[in-house]
Amino acid sequence: MIQEQDLEVQEELLEKLRERGFKCTQATISRDIKELHLVKERNKAGTYKYVVSLHRGKSDLAARLKTIFRESVLSFEAAQNLIVLKTMPGLASAAASALDNMDIPNMVGSIAGDDTCVLIMRANEAAEQLCSEIHLMMK
Repeated sequence: MIQEQDLEVQEELLEKLRERGFKCTQATISRDIKELHLVKERNKAGTYKYVVSLHRGKSDLAARLKTIFRESVLSFEAAQNLIVLKTMPGLASAAASALDNMDIPNMVGSIAGDDTCVLIMRANEAAEQLCSEIHLMMK
């Protein structure tokens, strides 16, 4: 509906959903707008309509990365330009894949086994900086 119609306010979205048989409330619509990363953008007519944010992918990846780390990473440590992540069994590749899909400056790549992942950084300082960021993410 968002792509097909110019919906300017939450009430219009609520009405269109009800017409399609969905039972929802204003509070549900408001929460769903946030979860779907909808934002208002000016259209050709000069009015505003809901659209999917262009930044959705990056914020989704960041949120997914934080979730993966909080639920799977047991420890991490820099060793010169390498970072060794210890994870719960079977989850190292998920952590490595999430990191590989982020725009992490100075990260060359990763190698993952079952419960250990090695991140290759361009320099020792980059490894230390990423460890600091991982520490903040784990809080």
